[in-house]
Amino acid sequence: MATLGPVTETHRFDARRLAGYLRARGLREFAGGLTALQYQGGQSNPTYRLEAGGQYFVLRKKPPGELLPSAHLVEREYRVMKALADTGVPVPGMIHLCEDPGVIGQAFFVMEHVEGRVPAAPALPEVESPAERAAIYDAMNEALARLHAVDWAAVGLGDYGKPSDYVARQISVWTRQYEAARTDPIPTMEALVEWLPAHIPASDASQGETTIAHGDYRLDNMILHPTDPRVLAIVDWELSTLGHPLADLAYNCMTYHLPEGPLWKGLGEIDCEALGIPSEEDYVAAYCRRTGRDGVPDWEFFMAFGLFRLASICQGVYARAIQGNASSRNALEVGAKAPMLAEAGWSFARRA
Repeated sequence: MATLGPVTETHRFDARRLAGYLRARGLREFAGGLTALQYQGGQSNPTYRLEAGGQYFVLRKKPPGELLPSAHLVEREYRVMKALADTGVPVPGMIHLCEDPGVIGQAFFVMEHVEGRVPAAPALPEVESPAERAAIYDAMNEALARLHAVDWAAVGLGDYGKPSDYVARQISVWTRQYEAARTDPIPTMEALVEWLPAHIPASDASQGETTIAHGDYRLDNMILHPTDPRVLAIVDWELSTLGHPLADLAYNCMTYHLPEGPLWKGLGEIDCEALGIPSEEDYVAAYCRRTGRDGVPDWEFFMAFGLFRLASICQGVYARAIQGNASSRNALEVGAKAPMLAEAGWSFARRA
């Protein structure tokens, strides 16, 4: 289960005002007020479990303080999950979006609470059998393939992003985000800033390669069934847009190349076969079978790109921690990992 704790001082809001607002919007459960606990561990948009009228709800909002451009867009998270409600892609039910920062200080949305397991680490130490681990990884793989099969125009997301040049635009965005959050120099990030735009695959310009891209697709952004190896909900859609499916797949596979540990959530030197976890090669092959691909060209580029994005994200976390408005207590430690991620990304670039 995801860790719950008291709401931190930085992310406290007026619970009485929120309850009154939601009651006025027809949510009668909030007539008697609410109690809130904050989910721990996330580095971006603060997330809370609300209890009201004997039921649980989840609230997700923007963090306080000055924010980087195009970041923390809870409005987009709400929109994409609402659009996916009837597609077979597992998402929580959306309840209400409030774009008025005057209610609790920042824009927010309320969604259904999904009871289940949130994996603590990609090695799934809480799972008892290799067979169940294999089934969980297969369910994650199947959910990604299902997401990429959605007709984004048909579900009303035709303007959710531009239908081509995703990687080129993302490189530009995350370069700007990195520069806006830069603290100490990171030479390998500077090298990637130069190398990536010069090596963008030709498929990036093709609308035929466009899908809904989650942008942060990994096990700990999923809620699993309490006992079965099934994905009940994919969460944390802040980075979602119309994009290149192979960018999502590569990002999902970065865990194979990150160290094991509480902050990294990587597989490191773990014996995946003994645990029942598929190899990266087998995982990619399963995705290709599901999506009708013959293979994955430009894999090193997409891995370098994904690690560059994550390094930029971590640098933003670090900058917010210095400013005092990060969403998690370990933000300084997480943000300080940007140089290692950039080094890993540059190693893929050198092999491309």
